[in-house]
Amino acid sequence: MVALKAQAVDAFVARPDTARPVILVYGPDAGLVREHATALIRSAVDDMQDPFSLSRIDGDDLNAEPSRLVEEANTIPLFGGRRAVWVRAGAKTIAPAVEMLLGSTAEDCRVVIEAGDLKPNAPLRALCEKAKNAVTLPCYADNAQGLERLIDSELRAGGLTIAKDARTMVLSLLGGDRQASRSELQKLALYCHGRTQVERDDVVAIMGDASESHFDDVSDAAFLGRVADFETAFARARASGTSAGAILFAALRQVMTLHKMRAAMDGGGSAAPAYRGNFQRQKFFDQVLQAWSTQRLSRAMAQIAEAVLESRRRATLADEIANRVLLAIAMTARRRS
Repeated sequence: MVALKAQAVDAFVARPDTARPVILVYGPDAGLVREHATALIRSAVDDMQDPFSLSRIDGDDLNAEPSRLVEEANTIPLFGGRRAVWVRAGAKTIAPAVEMLLGSTAEDCRVVIEAGDLKPNAPLRALCEKAKNAVTLPCYADNAQGLERLIDSELRAGGLTIAKDARTMVLSLLGGDRQASRSELQKLALYCHGRTQVERDDVVAIMGDASESHFDDVSDAAFLGRVADFETAFARARASGTSAGAILFAALRQVMTLHKMRAAMDGGGSAAPAYRGNFQRQKFFDQVLQAWSTQRLSRAMAQIAEAVLESRRRATLADEIANRVLLAIAMTARRRS
């Protein structure tokens, strides 16, 4: 039985075991699943664009023709060289096809199966975990340590370091999907090209887009100092199934946008370019920007960023953490209004 723990997955991807040519890559982090599957295929063939070296199969097609997987895995490349099969599981079961493969696979052909989040009793996962010639690689959302490594890796590639407060901000904004996190970091590195260190203002400029409108009620009420409205909106959001982490994340995006607007105004410019299509919310922006200085928004931004990280470390207290920091912001806004 070969079911790797999450911390051992990276090591396997870097140096795959040729005695286990059938590899199931699965989990809730679709970006990480795709990243690992791609790396495993890239190291298995000389040219990923060569159809004679790499066979790509839609999982739903195997449901109707299970024997095709065995045929593809045992096909000898027309011009020699290494060969691999890349299967992307769909809505239909491919367990029968994989079961046939596990009983007759050729060790010189790597078969990578890319799937979504699978329960322990899912037939596909159970088959691969029990087989001696297969291995399963779970892909879960990066924890704080994983995100730290990702930040350092991407920024180091651009010759950059990152300031402590900027790192805290970036950590609070990443997670959930490895490809999305990597893309955000690459944009940040590109923005800072030619410099040696990433500062918090850089993070705000690149990663501070406004939150989605369905979170607006909570953060709007907090920054306008409407305490009763905030408590009602927060309770309604939680009752609807919205996580405390998502509420904090949206509030952080919102305050970053507000900070960018306020800084533009302080510099003698206009906040209008930062609206980015949100002109229907101009009244809200105008009210907050009149009441909040750049310094106060900066402090609020740091408070919310810390709350995001704390809610991840202490998930059972996420509701209390989110409510506490946003209520404090609402109380502050009310005193200043």
